[in-house]
Amino acid sequence: MIKVLPDSVANQIAAGEVIQRPASVIKELIENSVDAGSTSINIIVKDAGRTLIQVTDNGSGMSDTDARLSFERHATSKISSADDLLRLYTFGFRGEALASIASIAEVELKTRRQEDETGTQILVNASMLVSQETISCPAGSSFSIRNLFFNVPARRKFLKSDNVELKHIMSEFQRVALCNPHIEFTLTSNGTAIYNLRKGNIRQRITEIFGKNTGNNLISAQVDTSVVKIEGYVSKPEYTRKTAGEQFLFANNRFFKSAYFQKAITNAYEQLIQSGAYPAFFLYLNVEPENVDVNIHPTKVEIKFSEEQTIWQILNAAIRESLGKFALAPKIDFDIENPIEIPVLTKDTKMIIPKLTVDETFNPFDSERKNSGFKTEKIDPNWQKMYEGTETVELKKDENDTPKLFTSSQSLAEKFIQIKDLYIGTNSKSGLMIIDQKRAHQRILFEQFLNRLEATNNYVQQEVFPQTIELNAMEFEIISEHIDNLSKSGFDIRIFGKNTVVVYGLPANIENVEVENIVHAIIDDLKDDTGNFEKKSKERLALTLAKVSAIGNKILTAEEMNDIVGKLLACSNPNICPEGKPALTIITLDEIKTRFLK
Repeated sequence: MIKVLPDSVANQIAAGEVIQRPASVIKELIENSVDAGSTSINIIVKDAGRTLIQVTDNGSGMSDTDARLSFERHATSKISSADDLLRLYTFGFRGEALASIASIAEVELKTRRQEDETGTQILVNASMLVSQETISCPAGSSFSIRNLFFNVPARRKFLKSDNVELKHIMSEFQRVALCNPHIEFTLTSNGTAIYNLRKGNIRQRITEIFGKNTGNNLISAQVDTSVVKIEGYVSKPEYTRKTAGEQFLFANNRFFKSAYFQKAITNAYEQLIQSGAYPAFFLYLNVEPENVDVNIHPTKVEIKFSEEQTIWQILNAAIRESLGKFALAPKIDFDIENPIEIPVLTKDTKMIIPKLTVDETFNPFDSERKNSGFKTEKIDPNWQKMYEGTETVELKKDENDTPKLFTSSQSLAEKFIQIKDLYIGTNSKSGLMIIDQKRAHQRILFEQFLNRLEATNNYVQQEVFPQTIELNAMEFEIISEHIDNLSKSGFDIRIFGKNTVVVYGLPANIENVEVENIVHAIIDDLKDDTGNFEKKSKERLALTLAKVSAIGNKILTAEEMNDIVGKLLACSNPNICPEGKPALTIITLDEIKTRFLK
């Protein structure tokens, strides 16, 4: 009953974990090129990797024998014993990537070492060696992957649209390029150059990938301790986005995801950014390899640290210090010549009970003792007289002897109260109505925008001064993909050179909204799109516009509060915001009475 699987089947099973989509192939091949000591890596894809993925580098290359062995499962030059897993300085080490790729695609490898006069060419098809021969080729390695998943049609069927798959490829490309600014990278899709990255420092690489707007809004963050060394950049509080797109963590130059460490960073921005806003960060953690386990996930995007809690504290403190240095948060004085070591607790830390000095002769009731720090005042026994002559205000009563909060004779200012610049309180038949002013405004704007977008006579309102907006490569790809759909919704957006668009017009009657904010909000909304933009596109667009335009924490006048409450109650669904969260709540009189009975 027990059978040993053939290598080809075992490789396909491994490919199911390691190779999830074309972007996974890109990641594995680029990382191998980096490990080979390359200074220039070029990537070419066709049809988002379905038809062709080609990765060419000028690295160390391989001999004839090594080239053939590289396609065997668990064949690796990175480790020789289990102990080596505790001292990893390379990306790949398990020897599964090439074997997995070769089991589900047609692979061609051309490679030559610098010291060799000729190179070798190997063709592998579905784990089967087709040919190996001597050829003339440049030093380095060139992998060509064709017809990915051709022998696993079920996997190929579940791939998304070309635009979605290309976005995943660009994401993987960014992760490797960001931690290797000393390497030149190019990425070409269907003959069009997307990235052409030159050698430089980290900040230059960030600016090249994400644009000048991101690069100009970064502040340096760095700290060096015995546990971890942290360096990189975080965004200024005013530069935030609606999605967590520009957030990158690296450990020993390896990208990883960690909601735990992300919380440490966002905690440092507490009270500096609005709820639901995401700061950008590009942080590089250097830890001793024996204190990191990168072998817990097939794609290595999740890793474990032996001093996780300690690193959390240091990371949070480093971001707070960085914000304080640049006068973005309250600070004492961080500009000292010899910064002190941030104390951390370890398992071996000895706890010392602090000693307290107590003055046993101290008597707080000693009136003759000077500078005792106590100041007493006599309390007037007739304190009730303080309220003599105070005018009492009685609530008006209706026929049922039920008190009313206000009457029609009251001024508008007396009918509403604002709570912490967030909520509006007013009277209702059932009790006290409390309205979330931001969600209420979103509901109002959503229905207004939706009605305008669905109007049969909807037309484009041309801008007096067309606005040119510079985007990064990924944002440009997203907006280019959906320009036709956006034009149907009343937008006149046109391509203007590389990574640049010009907004000539917006849907009619959309006012008081920054054009650039609208474009970036639409892009953020479409980043995770699965290609079904046309389904409910008007609702999504109306929601995006409402979220961009709605007021946040703001002091409102009585007239503004009256306007919001009146328009909210006139909406088709005033109880919830467009995202389904409560927009208002009512505290009944019975609930209020119950509180006073406690």
